Amino acid sequence: MEIDKNSIYQEFAAEASAMQARSVALRRDLHRHPETGWLEMRTTAIIVRRLRALGYQVLTGREVCLASARLGLPDADIMAAHAEAVLQQGVTEEELTPDLREGFTGAIAILDCGPGPVVALRFDIDALGMVECPESTHRPTREGFASVNAGMMHACGHDAHATIGLGVAELLMKHSDALHGTIKLIFQPGEEGGRGAAAIVAHGHLDDVDYLIGNHIAPTGALDDGDVTPGTYGSLANTKYDVYYTGTAAHAGGFPERGQNALLAAAQASLGLYAIPRHSAGITRVNVGTFHAGTGRNVIPDRAKMEIEVRGETTEINEYMMQQAEQICQGAATMHGCRCEMKIEGRGESQHSDEALWQRIATLVRTELPQYRVSSTPNAQNWGSEDISLMMNRVQSHGGQATYMRTMTDMASEQHTVRFDFDEQVLARGITLFSAIVYDLAGRA
Repeated sequence: MEIDKNSIYQEFAAEASAMQARSVALRRDLHRHPETGWLEMRTTAIIVRRLRALGYQVLTGREVCLASARLGLPDADIMAAHAEAVLQQGVTEEELTPDLREGFTGAIAILDCGPGPVVALRFDIDALGMVECPESTHRPTREGFASVNAGMMHACGHDAHATIGLGVAELLMKHSDALHGTIKLIFQPGEEGGRGAAAIVAHGHLDDVDYLIGNHIAPTGALDDGDVTPGTYGSLANTKYDVYYTGTAAHAGGFPERGQNALLAAAQASLGLYAIPRHSAGITRVNVGTFHAGTGRNVIPDRAKMEIEVRGETTEINEYMMQQAEQICQGAATMHGCRCEMKIEGRGESQHSDEALWQRIATLVRTELPQYRVSSTPNAQNWGSEDISLMMNRVQSHGGQATYMRTMTDMASEQHTVRFDFDEQVLARGITLFSAIVYDLAGRA
């Protein structure tokens, strides 16, 4: 078929706008049923249901994440309890597969359009462990779509990302005759805490990808002064640990010399971590986020646990922080006659967007979608850390190109706050942009 390239981009925009009411309804349903990393059972079931109805080949369960590479898994009893709750939230026994019950969440949809480039799009789907604001001044509460899952909240916009991904899936399938190559839509679990991407990368799903595009909704700011920032760089590499100390309990009054104090070992380590020398080559970060120890005031504590993280401006600087942290934690254990076990619960690498790709996207938007503004800084520095970096670096390691965009929207409150909400017009914009980018990269000549 002959494609009118001058009109297909605006056709994407019109179709995305026509889907807006359905997109809003889906986003609000996902917002009402948030699920944290590896618990995204209902979210995954809904995604899979819709993708299969559209006609995609869909990878699920152990086909998506390599079991040995999953990080930061919840306890089995937590997964089991959540699975039972999901059955009361519109998911059938058939949809709640054994793999889903074991936390193999996420899905990958594949659209095979014959020979051509392999284009992957990444959409993260997990929520945060937060309690959403119950006040009527918070729109989700006032309008009845605030979280019904205790201690979980979509406070970062991943409900938008999943919704955008399903909208893109619908448009690409509708226009599949205009495409060539292979399109992969990756619905990733466990982005928060850097837990999910590693297992997808380890499974090999990025090894044949020529182009990878990710996106995060973001508030308008000094750098993000348009509707889309087509490239970003500078996410901090990071490693997240659970640190366990094991000592020996003893009567604190009668025989204190017989105890090995795990609490003191952990306390020694926590102070030592903040004394790690800064690195001359770039930014470093360290944080002790939680500290749990002891059973009573008259017992030498024999157990302690800390949740910590280190970060570095580059992967190499983060490795320096890791080495320092591990030496300090192990040294503190030795000082107090305790044992120390450190488990990596999440990780990310430093990242950069390929200039050729973000420039191509900027040109596409300016010429074909002029209703959207490209930010005056089209390749902006990121904040925090992002495990899409693992996917980007894998694609770039074999000569492919990758970019991590930001799409701007008004927000009621900052991300990772209990009043977070956003202007849902960004849904249609995101669907349009992703669809247009795929056509630009894989449209038939």
